[in-house]
Amino acid sequence: MSEPRLRIEQVQVDDPRAVELRGMLDADLDERYRDADGGDTPAFAAKREAALAVYPEQVVATLLAVDADDAPLGHVILRRLGDEWELKRLVVVAAARRRGVGRALTAEVIDLARRGGAARVILQSGRMQPESLRLYAAAGFTPIAVYEPYVETMPRSLCFEYVF
Repeated sequence: MSEPRLRIEQVQVDDPRAVELRGMLDADLDERYRDADGGDTPAFAAKREAALAVYPEQVVATLLAVDADDAPLGHVILRRLGDEWELKRLVVVAAARRRGVGRALTAEVIDLARRGGAARVILQSGRMQPESLRLYAAAGFTPIAVYEPYVETMPRSLCFEYVF
């Protein structure tokens, strides 16, 4: 059985398909980390939300992977975080997992950052996302210390870099 063809499109950050996929990611992460965040004060939860926020002016590219029928399969953002280039909000729909969608989106982010003059691409993840951690390791990302803006609100984050 051959793999379905996919195409990667660059879209606006507010593209409805991108917004919908980010909503799916939020729901998935809320479920995975629900017990880990227990007991936070509302002020601390707001700080964490601010640390995770991606503002449109930071976005270098919003990418969608779509199939031959233009159905969205996955999403990722490449953003500028100060002087750094960061991979954010990678999600693949459940029906498209283990079909190379995440690899293709990650490779495109790396290529865009390289062409943009980045020295490296960084990312933040967590222990409750083992499939993501495997993907990043397979793509050549290596562990680094937790970086801002995650140090205070998510000090146990797992952070990585891809160095050019």
